[in-house]
Amino acid sequence: MGPALLFVHGIGGARDPRAECAAWLAALAVGVRKADGQGDSSAAALNGLAEPAFAYYADLFAARQPLGAAGIDPADTEELRNLLDELIEVRLELGPDPRERRILEHARAELRPPHPGRNADEPVRRIVSVCTTLLALPGLRRAGQWAGGRLMAGHLAQVTRYLGRSERDATGLTVDRRIRERVLERLDAARPTVVVAHSLGSVVAMEALHHHPGPVPLFVTLGSPIGMRAVVRPRLLPQPPAVPGCVERWLNFWDRDDIVVPRPRLEDDVLPNGLGCRPVTERIDSDGLWAHTATKYLARGSVAGPVAQALRGAVETGGA
Repeated sequence: MGPALLFVHGIGGARDPRAECAAWLAALAVGVRKADGQGDSSAAALNGLAEPAFAYYADLFAARQPLGAAGIDPADTEELRNLLDELIEVRLELGPDPRERRILEHARAELRPPHPGRNADEPVRRIVSVCTTLLALPGLRRAGQWAGGRLMAGHLAQVTRYLGRSERDATGLTVDRRIRERVLERLDAARPTVVVAHSLGSVVAMEALHHHPGPVPLFVTLGSPIGMRAVVRPRLLPQPPAVPGCVERWLNFWDRDDIVVPRPRLEDDVLPNGLGCRPVTERIDSDGLWAHTATKYLARGSVAGPVAQALRGAVETGGA
């Protein structure tokens, strides 16, 4: 039995899992071609190396009826404010150009707590306003990933909703557990699996892999928020955060233009596992447009090359 390839998506709205899997596979094929410089690196060839699968969970976030503006529960606003505050502060530490600095400082000022006595929707509206301001950043403005601050705020809130671990369905299961189960359902303990996870999906996959008994020769994280020390890292399970025992190699990639990745060096925040594996972080540079998409990362030779190498290695060893 040959190896498997599992994709885990990040924040965002509803999508077609089959179409998304095909798009990720096509981008990976582009990256492999860049890395190899020879041979057949088409999506079909990658399909021949491993059986691809896509862990989809966006529908679980859509199931809750929104209680405030932008589909954000007012109870979530404090954690979302902390998330935005860390994104802005670390971005300022990177030394942006004067125009970007003005935008970031304006957004930071908007994050100040509202005056006492304001209505319940005020914190939510403030979050939306901050996101609207951040969309004026050149990379976000040109890319068109979000139509407005309302949509951006709602998607970023998925991070705090997952880590809040309090939303329950009719059976009492929390949304984070249901999301992890979607990942675990796609994993096969009988064969090695290369796992590629993006954005919030990197958090989901890392937690899920702690419950996976099968081998993972390579775990790849793209645009991961795991290193966010105010909102994400303290809420990861288990604590302290550590590499799952099944992971043999972990490569973490980040783009300087990716605003969702304020603290990229996971080596500083995740303990090694019993195999001695720890994250290895590498920076990539985009074309200056919106960098926080999985396909943007996967089309890079430095990202796709190790994925193909791990799959080929698993095939050569008979998938064992």
